[in-house]
Amino acid sequence: MDTQFLNRMAVRVEDGIAYVRLTRGDRHNAVDMPMMQAGRQVVRWLKNQRQVRCVILSGEGPSFCAGIDIKSVLGNRKGALGLLLRLFSPMRNDFQRWSVLWRELPMPVIAVIHGNCFGAGIQLALGADLRIATPDARISVLEAKWGLIPDMGGAALLRELMPLDVAKELCWSGRMLDGAQAQALNLVTHVAADPLGKARELAAEFATRSPDAVAAGKFLLQSAWDDDESHALAEERRYQRRIIGRRNQRIASARNMGKPDAAYAPRSIQR
Repeated sequence: MDTQFLNRMAVRVEDGIAYVRLTRGDRHNAVDMPMMQAGRQVVRWLKNQRQVRCVILSGEGPSFCAGIDIKSVLGNRKGALGLLLRLFSPMRNDFQRWSVLWRELPMPVIAVIHGNCFGAGIQLALGADLRIATPDARISVLEAKWGLIPDMGGAALLRELMPLDVAKELCWSGRMLDGAQAQALNLVTHVAADPLGKARELAAEFATRSPDAVAAGKFLLQSAWDDDESHALAEERRYQRRIIGRRNQRIASARNMGKPDAAYAPRSIQR
């Protein structure tokens, strides 16, 4: 049975995989304030699900996510003023949490993209660890067409995937890309006619590994990727200390040496 979050997202856990769906399909999953709130609730809930080995993020209806619902988000003057004031905060705001919070989950997150994936949609997908798109998906960093910049985590997330000049071109042009074009620019990881099937295949592969090693590897790479060598090596030591010799590491070693299988313990690594 699905767990519902503000009628904007639904989560079903099956065989260790959490299927998270945006449920505003009649509006191409356009993002309003309740959907952003639902996203925060879902992430908090998933952090406590120690048996979940992978998250697959998708959208109901004809599109993954067509971006911000401008009319809804900016429709009332008081709400619009509140959003403007948040731009002066020194802390990440609710719009930025929309994408970057998924990186705090200690399990892989795979975004399954179909139909339209614009603005807030591509930035949500960038917050996932992997992205799988259909060949005919329509993907765009679209904010330039509204006279805006990507401000939902886009700057922090794009820099990990592509050179600066390519990111600038996408931000300035708002160009529409299909799945193959997006993959060529590293916006998506895989292109597949059945992206959900591909996501399940990857999730099953990840589930054969220690959940502690998967979580530690995710957090290590996110922390060390763009930092200096000294910090990266320090992070390696820190995360290795947290997993070496513990139950799940011992089980992984035994499996690798062909000894009888034992079930992995629930994940113990958090960020």
